[in-house]
Amino acid sequence: MKDTPKPDQRRKYDAAFRAEALRLAEQSRSAQAAARALNIDPKRLYQWQKAAQTPVAAALGPALDPGTAAELRQLRALARRQAQELELEILKKAIAIFSNTPDQ
Repeated sequence: MKDTPKPDQRRKYDAAFRAEALRLAEQSRSAQAAARALNIDPKRLYQWQKAAQTPVAAALGPALDPGTAAELRQLRALARRQAQELELEILKKAIAIFSNTPDQ
């Protein structure tokens, strides 16, 4: 027998199939039963359910293109930096207030 490399055997699922699978899992008595009915791995269905529950996925849909995902990461980093700067300003003001106590 020849040792030829096998082509990629992964099945690809489009967004419509995923949405239908999630709907079926929601209506079914269990996600595992829905996965058996669709002939897919239950772990994959659980992953799709988890991904669908994230705020980004719920707000923007099932798939983000790489450009949008990169922009989202940049905006989140900017928001974190601004929040840290605001905290630092507040702490500086608090130090100034408490360090200017009258002499006793």
